[in-house]
Formats: sequence, structure tokens, C-alpha cells
Amino acid sequence: MSKGGFKELRVWERAKGLAVSIYKLLSDHGPIRRDFSLADQMRRSAVSIPSNIAEGDERDTDKDAVRHFFIAKSSLAELITQLEIAKDVGLVSGVDIEPIAQECVEVGKMLGALIKARRRFGLKMAVIGVVSGVVGACLWTWLHNL
Repeated sequence: MSKGGFKELRVWERAKGLAVSIYKLLSDHGPIRRDFSLADQMRRSAVSIPSNIAEGDERDTDKDAVRHFFIAKSSLAELITQLEIAKDVGLVSGVDIEPIAQECVEVGKMLGALIKARRRFGLKMAVIGVVSGVVGACLWTWLHNL
């Protein structure tokens, strides 16, 4: 878990802002509102990103956290795909989705960095655990052989 909780993570804040942008895009543009299925899936994907970041950060282990961060990254890929489909079928314009698409790229980079950092920290803690276990065993053996 991060020191200040998930609300202190910049990537969570940006992902939450991305979800708000999607809700605004879907409420402001007539054609996309009529395609309930695609709009609903876009909302779900967008909300899933900050939700999985929050859930991952609240997990007890870095391994669990990283798994949820990867789910968030997958939801981000879904959202990018859905934006492209909406553009290609004429439900939104490229101009309307460009800032959102760029924010998706930035959030993706931030998620990648978070995953890398939490993996590295988890590995470091595992090594410390193994080393402390070996040292403890050696110390125990030494003390009992005195």
C-alpha cells in the first residue's frame, strides 16, 4: 500500500479524471448516446481503471497489487479500443477524442511505472525475507553450538 493511500497516487487521480472525461464525452455527444451498448461499455472500462488502481493499492501484497494494476492497464486498452471504434463508425470525431486518447497514453505510462516499481519493491522484500531467514538460521545454529 502506498504511504498515503490510493488517493495520494497521481496515477489514480489521472485515471479518475479520465473516467470523468468519458462520462462528459458520452453526455455531450448525441450520436454516441444513442449507442447505449458501446457507451455503457466505455463507462465501465473507464471506471474500472481507477477502481482497480485503488483496489490494488489496498491489497496486502505487492503481487496482488500488481495483478490489479495489470487489470487497470487492460481496462485502459479496452477503453482506447472503444474510443477508436466510436470514431471509426462516426459516433465521435477524432478532435473530440484526441485529448482523451492522449490522456490514456499518459495514464498507461504511469501504470507501467507503478507496476515496475511495485514489482521491484516486492522482489526486494522477498530477498530481504530470504536473507533474514538465512541469517536467522545461521545465528540460531551458532547460538545452539556454543
